[in-house]
Amino acid sequence: MSLLRGRDAADELCRTLKEKTAATGCRPCLAIVRVGERPDDLSYERAAVKRMSALDFDCRVFAFPAEIGQEEFLAEFQKINADPSVHGILLFRPLPKQLDEAAVVAVLDPAKDVDGLCRENLAKVFAGDPEAFAPCTAAAVMAVLDYAGVELKGCRSVIVGRSLVVGKPLAMLMLNRDATVTICHSKTRDLPAICRQADILVACVGRAGLITGDFVREGAVVIDVGINVDDQGKLCGDVDFTSVEPKASLITPVPGGVGTVTTSVLAAQVMQAALRAVLKK
Repeated sequence: MSLLRGRDAADELCRTLKEKTAATGCRPCLAIVRVGERPDDLSYERAAVKRMSALDFDCRVFAFPAEIGQEEFLAEFQKINADPSVHGILLFRPLPKQLDEAAVVAVLDPAKDVDGLCRENLAKVFAGDPEAFAPCTAAAVMAVLDYAGVELKGCRSVIVGRSLVVGKPLAMLMLNRDATVTICHSKTRDLPAICRQADILVACVGRAGLITGDFVREGAVVIDVGINVDDQGKLCGDVDFTSVEPKASLITPVPGGVGTVTTSVLAAQVMQAALRAVLKK
């Protein structure tokens, strides 16, 4: 078993970004849009701000009260959306219930949609367009696999989870790299048997410890995307690390795995958006 830490993949990606920044002279700008103060939003915000600062990117946080109304929020969001100095927008979801999330996402400029929220970018991901902005967590899984030198062509990949944030776009990213992909979910029959067929097993369903050693064949690559809190208040993944580790050839930990790479992928997509904006001028 080899532990696949996200920090190594993130550091490699950041080295490439620093070289590109120095070569182009471009200073990308990310706008983070947050409504309320959900702990997970604040945690990711701190990580994103830290990553952008380390890369000398401009990062602006637009925080709004949890009780803000639809009309006011949409007007403020449109200002950020129309600002030519902003290259990428990270919108924290879910939004409070009084806000129409679909209406907000619908006006988001696809060229600034660096977390793959809008239909245009998702459609490009499904079409295999290399210029698509994929959701950052799905793209982070691919970055981790690439860093580890895992060959996707011809491999059998099983993804447990079908969200538009990870499962579905990740399936398309893998399919576009010639993997044979199976998507599983809560209604899948005989889930352990299907998972045991996987060369690459990705857990992104949001259920702590769901994937045990019985789900994993010897030598499989196991990627844990889950972020959960156990009975002791500690972060844990969807994979029962203790029982799976002896079987896996590569395995990502939680914390310290895929989540560590996500902000680096976000930065890479902000850089890409910035360079495209420069070329349009």
